[in-house]
Amino acid sequence: MTAAVLPWVIGAFVVALVLAFGRLLRGPTAPDRILALDTMYVNAMALLVLAGIEFDSALYFEAALIIAMLGFVGTVALAKYVVSGRIND
Repeated sequence: MTAAVLPWVIGAFVVALVLAFGRLLRGPTAPDRILALDTMYVNAMALLVLAGIEFDSALYFEAALIIAMLGFVGTVALAKYVVSGRIND
């Protein structure tokens, strides 16, 4: 069952990643771009988890965890920059 569904799910996440990249390029505002970047890293994380399931390797899950941590820190820093105009206080 998993082997039949996995390519469809991977395709759906690739389409979502491409659409989020389009929003990242088009904008129109900085919060829209930040949200698109946040969506892209979540989609990349999901694709890595799906690749880990497909290839039966724990390495992909560890890479997804690193992307999650870096993406969270990046999103918080960008949101703080949009709100206050500075990253460090």
